[in-house]
Amino acid sequence: MIVTLSPSKGQDFETERVFPRATVPAMLEDSLLLIEELRKYDTAQIGRLMAVSDRIAGLNVQRFRQFTTPFTEANARPALYAFKGDVYRGLEVDAYGEAERAFAQDHLRILSGLYGCLRPLDLIQPYRLEMKTRLPNPRGGNLYAFWGERITRCLNRELERQQVPVLVNLASNEYFKAVKPRLLTGDLLQIVFKEVKNGKARVVAVFAKRARGMMADFIIRNRIREPEELKRFDREGYRFSSADSDGKQWVFTRPQP
Repeated sequence: MIVTLSPSKGQDFETERVFPRATVPAMLEDSLLLIEELRKYDTAQIGRLMAVSDRIAGLNVQRFRQFTTPFTEANARPALYAFKGDVYRGLEVDAYGEAERAFAQDHLRILSGLYGCLRPLDLIQPYRLEMKTRLPNPRGGNLYAFWGERITRCLNRELERQQVPVLVNLASNEYFKAVKPRLLTGDLLQIVFKEVKNGKARVVAVFAKRARGMMADFIIRNRIREPEELKRFDREGYRFSSADSDGKQWVFTRPQP
């Protein structure tokens, strides 16, 4: 079983800590092609491209210029310990031991606009590049065209190693659009989290992001290898809703806080 997760804009490269032995992203050569394109833009152009403030645009222009290889533990951090957005607040990575890290490395994949398909312990350098960015590049007019079938092929290689070839998607729609479901060599299971208020269930983005992280944490801590076990997930009031689910999409609901 493979689990996909989104990255986050929030990142932490400042906190002093000791990291586990890290790995190098498998698609780093592709990342370098994107960096080459991004270095052609000045602050104002990056601001327009990404729809961000001058401060954030300037920061990322600097990041793209400073991007360097080889990646080492001195100039990069493992992805699982670098991302710090809403999703990653649901992952209690500081409590992970060797067994949890090894399981995550084998079963969790983070989809990234810059890095493609990341393992949790893959080193990354600071960046901002959302998958929806319309960045012209040698392969097309946006990042979906740039990655094409590459991310899907990466996931297929991982699925082939699994006893249960199921991809459990906990990534957002923006990032999972970079995957071609019809080309997957295993089954696809979508997970949805909804809040119930006044008798109606709906997705609330801020809650759904954290719930995706909690589900990933639940999978890692319990070393879950079969989808059926996901129905036991019950953190912060969520429960599997058989009435709202089918064979391809499982829904978890709770009373809205």
